[in-house]
Amino acid sequence: MVKLKNVFTLCHKYINIFLINHKNKVMKSHLLIILSLFMMTFVVNAQINSVGIIGSGTPGGWDAETPMALLDDSLQLYGVTIALTANEVKFRANNAWDINWGDTGFPIGTGVQGGPNIPIAVAGQYDVLFSALTGQYYFVYESPIGIIGDATPTGWDEDINLFPSATDSNEYFITLPLVQGKAKFRQDDDWAINWGAEDFPSGIGTQGGKDIRIPNAGKYEITFNKATGAYKFNELVSFKSIGLIGSATPGGWDNESPLSRDGGNADLWKGTITLKEGEFKFRADSAWAVSWGGGTFPADTASLTGGNIAVLADQAGDYQVSFNTKSLIYNFLKIGNYNSIGIIGDATAGGWDNETKMVQDANDKSIWRLRTDLVNGELKFRANDNWDISWGGETFPTGVATSVDGPNIPIVAADYKITFNSTTGEYNFEAVVEFDKISLVGKSGPFGEWPGSDDSKDTYLNKDPNDPNHWTHPGVTLTDFAATTDGGVKFRAEAAWTTNWGAKDFPAGVGTPGGPNIEPIAGTYRIDFKSDTGEYAFLDPSSTYDILSSDVINIFPNPAKDIININVNTNAFEGVVSIALYGMKGELVTQQALDNNGKLKINVANLLAGNYVIRISNDKNIVSKTVTIVK
Repeated sequence: MVKLKNVFTLCHKYINIFLINHKNKVMKSHLLIILSLFMMTFVVNAQINSVGIIGSGTPGGWDAETPMALLDDSLQLYGVTIALTANEVKFRANNAWDINWGDTGFPIGTGVQGGPNIPIAVAGQYDVLFSALTGQYYFVYESPIGIIGDATPTGWDEDINLFPSATDSNEYFITLPLVQGKAKFRQDDDWAINWGAEDFPSGIGTQGGKDIRIPNAGKYEITFNKATGAYKFNELVSFKSIGLIGSATPGGWDNESPLSRDGGNADLWKGTITLKEGEFKFRADSAWAVSWGGGTFPADTASLTGGNIAVLADQAGDYQVSFNTKSLIYNFLKIGNYNSIGIIGDATAGGWDNETKMVQDANDKSIWRLRTDLVNGELKFRANDNWDISWGGETFPTGVATSVDGPNIPIVAADYKITFNSTTGEYNFEAVVEFDKISLVGKSGPFGEWPGSDDSKDTYLNKDPNDPNHWTHPGVTLTDFAATTDGGVKFRAEAAWTTNWGAKDFPAGVGTPGGPNIEPIAGTYRIDFKSDTGEYAFLDPSSTYDILSSDVINIFPNPAKDIININVNTNAFEGVVSIALYGMKGELVTQQALDNNGKLKINVANLLAGNYVIRISNDKNIVSKTVTIVK
């Protein structure tokens, strides 16, 4: 009946993919996504001798179930090929209603005991897979258009087919849970015809286009038009906002303190808050229609009808809070008030005798950062320049350090950007790539042609002795992009195409690896380029400022969560200076004017997590800077 590959693979922290071989009638191979055992929503203790599918969408209606074949006993995996109508179905055990499973998700979901009827979106022939072990199910529908990618439940291994529209033969749709990642649309489960683009949540997919980036996990209504390539991801959000309110919070019972949704989990909300003696509750959408309370502080499980959560006098302080609207588990981690955090060990410049200080984030005092060269060896994090409080961990380059007898962190020699969270213990060592050569190339460049196998057509930039990622050139002459076929310019490293940056924007932008050609206007320009961020600017050759230097334009914190601060310290931007923030698909989010002191604050608390571009401009100069917003 069902032909599935004979492999068992653990492919995600919370998900197991079971691929099983069943030797009856052959049909297309598909994956069944089954949650790992510790994530099961229920456990059926009763003996299950058989499983069937029943409902108004089945041939037997609600009176007679259609039996499913047991494909694997150890996994309690069942399958059936069945014609369904656009109605409702459920799974049940032993041809009786004592044990039955249902859910609102379709075509993928996790049935729960006594759950709601499963809606069938489109009538047709389905291959139905169901696990009595976890309740996970998958209704496989054959259609010419599918979605694939690591953001989808089946990853890059297999398409999930979309459903055809009843009114337009070019339109297809589906509702799916997605995670942070990438996706593309393709035809006939094959890469010969596929569509992608950079835009999200909507855009026009082009043949062989770039992967579509999904910035936030969640449940999405997805539509796609195979004639135009137009697509749209409409997120189905359970709650628009979650906040804390009560006498223990800064706003009392009148003004709630908002939390931010986690980009990787649509049910998880996080934030930092200062609590005092008193009480509080969680509530949704800034109203009392849905609120949660009950349980004890600092960690417990809330309930919809629970009372106020009490904070005692000796529990007052700054906390990092998380609340899951699905499991209702909440947790408050107290933020330590440290004067300093540093790294110490034989991997550091000061050895075990002298620690190297880290820099505290301006908006989040749990976050500490440092860029430094490390050698092979070990290190630990410690607070206040003594050993009373220190953190260590076993893993590298990322991990969660413990403050009680934590082991030394093993280090491999390199130049690193280090991030440490003194509340959660999370740490990350990001190796910095430093290039020996950066050049400008292209048909619109000084040589009038793209380089061949050698480097004779590369215009080399000069490395800043104080910043190995900052490169400049005093003046290059460019031709107009539109004047030649295959025109434009790009930046590349080590006189090779392995690492190159481009973007259409001119005279300033943010180049992406392998991006499109920059489209210049004819003229002579001074060049500023940042190899760590891809930021570039083509300036008046008479200028003497390094416009991309952090001393000239300082944007902090970056990553940012609530507020972005902008300080501009250069006469390159005089008069009326516009600050524009652009979103992940190039849309204008906000535009404001710099004040007379060259400063501006942008509130980003309500924006989705992801990468953004800040464009600073006046009547003479334009510069673009990348920023990351985290939640």
